[in-house]
Amino acid sequence: MMNPVSWRTPLVVLACGCLIMTISFGIRAGFGLFLQPMSLEYGWGREVLSFSLALQNLMWGALGALAGGLADRYGPGRVVAAGAICYILGLVGMAYIATPLLMHLNCGLLLGGALGGTSFGIILAVIGRTVAPERRSLYMGIAAAAGSFGQFSLLPLTQVLISALDWHRALLVLAGIAALIIPLTLALASKPGGASPGVQQQSVGEALREAMREKGFHMLFWGYFVCGFHIAMLTVHLPAFVTDSGLRAEHGMTALALIGLFNIVGTLGAGWLGGRVSKKYLLSAIYSIRGVLIAMLVFLPLTPLVLYAFACGIGVWLAGHLYDTTGSYSGAFLASIGLSVFAALINLPVNETPLAERGKHAQALA
Repeated sequence: MMNPVSWRTPLVVLACGCLIMTISFGIRAGFGLFLQPMSLEYGWGREVLSFSLALQNLMWGALGALAGGLADRYGPGRVVAAGAICYILGLVGMAYIATPLLMHLNCGLLLGGALGGTSFGIILAVIGRTVAPERRSLYMGIAAAAGSFGQFSLLPLTQVLISALDWHRALLVLAGIAALIIPLTLALASKPGGASPGVQQQSVGEALREAMREKGFHMLFWGYFVCGFHIAMLTVHLPAFVTDSGLRAEHGMTALALIGLFNIVGTLGAGWLGGRVSKKYLLSAIYSIRGVLIAMLVFLPLTPLVLYAFACGIGVWLAGHLYDTTGSYSGAFLASIGLSVFAALINLPVNETPLAERGKHAQALA
């Protein structure tokens, strides 16, 4: 008896995964637009919301690993839906909470967990299991580009909402948009997905212990730390940096939107190149280019042309702390340049041979 054909085809999974990434990353990319109005209304320094968003990034990474383990056990659809509910509650809470501690708990912990359950870790894993290996890199590049498209499309909407309503009501509208993630999770398997053929099943603990023994994991970890530092600092502080430099708020919003737009091209290109050239050299080149572009932003006089050129080519709490203590973002940007050099170098020694193949080679030599 033939099994019924599932409606969850690779293209359906890809389309719904892309929409989830668009909403999740699009909303997240606009948090920096709330930095100035929120700080002015509550009389906070920029360090308060900066710390909340830094904590959010830490929880995003930590709880993202937990969410991946829960998805393997209970199914990705359920976990992403739970993440969407946390996203809605977090945005509503962010609109009304008026004390630093509650903001840290809500914007940092709750929204960090929401992002961990609605972003790369789970969505890319589901897409990777549904597509043929030879097309996996391209499909994952498309899904990652969807997050950049969200930044490009939802940032202008967020700015319009803040200007036309106020920042409180803007967050409530964004909560309504986040609710659209819930029906999209129906396309993701509600039951735990099996491993790919020939891949040994592992528990979360076994996978973590194996990763901790692998030198390349630690090198990639610190490289991605730099990546997160760059992206988070820019999305949170670039709008304020732009207005501090005498440009209009619309210039900062446009720059972030352009980063999202051109990152679509870069992500798709990286997905295509990832199947054809050495991934570690590709990563190193990306970090090197970032360092050059950030240096251009720091050392050239800031005009709309320089700002947009930077946007097309391309540590949150630290940036806010440095601004509140020195009155300038220069220190944070200089740190970003140094971290770019560090990330470009630390990825070069990574061994790209899969662990399974290395094990077979070692057995053959024994």
